[in-house]
Amino acid sequence: MKFYYKITILASLGCVSSMVLAEPVEFRLATDSGSKGSPVGDSMERWASIIEENTKGTPDEISVDIFYQDELGDQKEVFDLLMVGEVDMMINWPMTSYDRRMGLRNVPYLFLDWEEAFAAYKTGGWLNDLYSEVHEDMGLKFFGAYPEGFAGVATRGQYATTVEGADGLKIRVPGNFPNPETMQAMGYAPVSITWGEVYTSLQTGVVDGDGGNVIYWDYEYFRDVLDYYVRTRHNFVTGVLSMNQQSWEQLNKNQKEIVADAAAEVSAQQFEDAREFDQSYVEKAIEAGMKYIEPSEEELQELALVTREKVWPQLDDEFGSELVSKIRERAPEL
Repeated sequence: MKFYYKITILASLGCVSSMVLAEPVEFRLATDSGSKGSPVGDSMERWASIIEENTKGTPDEISVDIFYQDELGDQKEVFDLLMVGEVDMMINWPMTSYDRRMGLRNVPYLFLDWEEAFAAYKTGGWLNDLYSEVHEDMGLKFFGAYPEGFAGVATRGQYATTVEGADGLKIRVPGNFPNPETMQAMGYAPVSITWGEVYTSLQTGVVDGDGGNVIYWDYEYFRDVLDYYVRTRHNFVTGVLSMNQQSWEQLNKNQKEIVADAAAEVSAQQFEDAREFDQSYVEKAIEAGMKYIEPSEEELQELALVTREKVWPQLDDEFGSELVSKIRERAPEL
């Protein structure tokens, strides 16, 4: 139970009255990706701090306990906890185990530049609205996107900027659609490996690289075993700020406004900081000895066209024709 009550008995002028004082609501806020001191960890702390500062000492007081990556389990386990309400709020990269439509953020080559991506994911943007609908169907309250930037492929020993050049390179990807299908369309041999096993797999040669992350993750976690980072831009990486719907409904109107406004502030700050932060890690990676490669416009266009051609026809079976028709109508032309 999230609410506890105590009764304080007051006596005055021979009259005894009582009143009920609500103790603070206690929420768990977690992430599936990000340790303390990471950008996601800092964002969680900011979200919690805003909520606590705006409710402290009031009848609507909310306290927030923060759990960083792996403290409550792996990516699937902590998402399971969110779904059943054992975790109340998350900044995460949603799993598709409950609803395959959660994979829509991984549809390859939806756009190729930051402006198009921001327009789609901002409040009122077409992808933002679609995501909100899917979350609602799952029993989750969707607050907003948490953009990171365009993904790439980080490798050891050799790299590729074309489909032909990627032949034979084994690349780790998350197992959910359309991640393996995207890597395969781009010419790589996809290997599905959970996040916690990626470093060992790279170190032992099980895979030649990691696909699908912004450069921050490959620099911070794998820079001593990776040589190259190719900004393929095959998807725009974004997490989400969300909440278990039952936890949300336990709040009164004022508490809901405070929690939602705090989430909006964290999301807006991430939109403001994401591009600069991403570029700062390009520079750090280069300084650390990684070679950073931007495919030419011709190479990028070819990768996008061939990947859309091979992967997009599979979207209807996974996400449903109604949702996919909205994607096709609104995604920018290449």
